[in-house]
Amino acid sequence: MSTHSEAKPMLPDRSSQKALPKLNFRWVQQITAYLFLLPALVIFGLFAWYPILRAVEMSFQNVQLSGEFTWVGLENYELMLRDPAFVAAWGNSFMFASWSIVLGYFVPIILAVLIREMRGVGGFFRIVYFLPTVVPVAVAVLIWRFIYDPDAGFLNALLLQLGSVRQTWLQDPALAKPAVVAMMTWGAFGTTALIYLSTLQEIPTELYEAAELDGAKPMQRIQNITLPYLYPVMSALFILQVIAVVQIFTEPFLMTNGGPGRETLTPAMHIYNRAFIRFDLGYAAAWSVTMIVVLLVFSIIYRVINHKLTVE
Repeated sequence: MSTHSEAKPMLPDRSSQKALPKLNFRWVQQITAYLFLLPALVIFGLFAWYPILRAVEMSFQNVQLSGEFTWVGLENYELMLRDPAFVAAWGNSFMFASWSIVLGYFVPIILAVLIREMRGVGGFFRIVYFLPTVVPVAVAVLIWRFIYDPDAGFLNALLLQLGSVRQTWLQDPALAKPAVVAMMTWGAFGTTALIYLSTLQEIPTELYEAAELDGAKPMQRIQNITLPYLYPVMSALFILQVIAVVQIFTEPFLMTNGGPGRETLTPAMHIYNRAFIRFDLGYAAAWSVTMIVVLLVFSIIYRVINHKLTVE
C-alpha cells in the first residue's frame, strides 16, 4: 500500500482569471482616452512646449532675421545682468505685484463676501461688478487715461472740489504704478470675485442657519465659516495673480509706455522692445527664459511654504 497520495493537478486561481480581463479592459480604456487626447496634446506641444524649448535654445545664440544662428553660450545672460534695465524692470514688476496685492487682492474677496451676506439684491451687484470684465483692455485704457488726465480728468476735478491740488497721475513716478494697478484691478476683479462667489455658493446653508440660531454675528460667521472655505481658493488665486502681474505688458505699454523714465518698465515690455524693435531675438529669449525660471522658483517656494502652513 502506497503511503503517498497522488499529486493533484494545480488549478488556476479563478480570481486571477477574472482579474486579467478587467486589467486588459482598463488598458483598453486608457489607450482609447489617450487616442482621443492625442490631437490636443499634439497641438499643445506644437504651440506651447516647442516655443519654450526653442526660446531656451535661442537664448544661447545670436539670432539674425536672415535665419543665421551663431552659438554664443552665456553671452546673452551676461549682457542681461549688465543691462541697467534689468534691475529697473524686475524691481518694477515686484512693485507692481506688491501694489496689486494691496489694492486688488482683497477687494474681490470683500466684494464676494458682502454679496453673499446680502439678501435679495445679490443678483444686481453680480451684474454690476462683472461689467468691467467685458470691456476690452484698449477701451479701458482710453477711459482711464481720460480719468487720469491732468487738466480735465475726473480725479483732478474731484480733488479740486475737495480743496486739494491737481496731480499728474501718469507722469509722477510715485503715482504711476498705483495708477496702473488701480486700472488693472478695476478690469479684473469681476472675474476673481465671481470665482470666490461660486466657492461661497458651495458652503452648506445649514452652517449659516445654525450659526444664526446660535446668535453669531455677521463678522463671526465670516471669520468661522466663510474664510476657512475660501482659503484654498485664495491661496491658488494669490499665486496666479502674482504670476500674471509680473508678466504685465498691455496696461503699462498703452498707458505710460514704460514711463516716466523707467518707472513702469516691465520685463515683458523690455522683451518686446528688444525682440520686435531692435530685433535682438537671442537677447530677448534670454530675458524670457529668466522670467520663466523666476516665476517657477517663486511658485515652488510659495507652494512649499503654503503646504507647511496648511499642515501645521
